[in-house]
Formats: sequence, C-alpha cells, structure tokens
Amino acid sequence: MLLLCLLFILLGLILGYAAQYLKVQGDPIVEKIEALLPQTQCGQCQYPGCKPYAQAIAQGQADINQCPPGGAQTINALANLLGIEAKPLNAEFGAVKAPAVAFIIEQDCIGCVKCIPPCPVDAILGASKQMHTVIASECTGCELCIAPCPVDCIIMIPTGKKPSEWQWSTAHD
Repeated sequence: MLLLCLLFILLGLILGYAAQYLKVQGDPIVEKIEALLPQTQCGQCQYPGCKPYAQAIAQGQADINQCPPGGAQTINALANLLGIEAKPLNAEFGAVKAPAVAFIIEQDCIGCVKCIPPCPVDAILGASKQMHTVIASECTGCELCIAPCPVDCIIMIPTGKKPSEWQWSTAHD
C-alpha cells in the first residue's frame, strides 16, 4: 500500500512538472485583438463569435473592418494595434447601429422557446409555454433572437433609455 502511494505521488509530481513546463501558450496577438472587439458574439462578421474573428484577423484571413457593432472606434483600435491603415466599415457586413438590448413584449410571448437557442450569451430566461424575459445586463444587442420569434414580440431598445421612454408599435398595445 505504501509503495502504491509513493508511486502516485511520484506520478503526480511528474505530471505537475510536465504541465508547468510543457503548457501551450496562446497567441498573444489573438488575445489583444479579441480584447478590442465588442464581444457581442453576433456573427455579423461571418464568424461564429469574436474569438474566431480575432483568430482570422491574426492569420490574415479576415479584414479589420467586418464588425458593425464595433464601428469605426474598433476598426481604428485594430489598425493601431496591427500597425496598418484604418478602413471604413465594410457595408457588406452591416451598418453601425446604436447600442441596444432585446426586450420581450411579455403579453405577446407564447413561450415557444425559439428565441433561446440563438442567444449566444444566454440572456433570455423562460421555459416552454411560459413567458420569457431578457436579462438586459447580459444582452449584447446582437439581434439573433428576433428572426426566430414567430409572433414578433422581441424588439430592440436603445440602451440608456428608461422603461417609461420605451415605445413599440401600436400593434403590440
């Protein structure tokens, strides 16, 4: 039993040493690029999230002007980081919009749960046949939840507005 314990201790020390000295380092430029991106995970850049887009930029497979949520500020920051000239936003990927969060008009929600899977940050709470709601502090404003909603009960509210200032069409009143 003692010999077995000593063997486990020795193997643990070897694994600890190997983990310390053989670990794979991440690409620091990818991490710097990702830190400059808005983290909306919206996919408008044609990549499934901000990290894959950052990797594509670092590898030269994507241009710095494909992020509508980031706008000119992000493009300029990426250009400065990479030492290249800034470009205008490529309109093929969308237009810059004011920051907004999703809002579910609760009386219209049928609880179909079709809005939950597309949300990349799990900002929508709800269950089947139950009313849903959005955690505004978690919502990135990517608008991916709008298209799957069969009753059009999800609207985007510009951030900074108070609930008393929110407006939606009279069709939802």
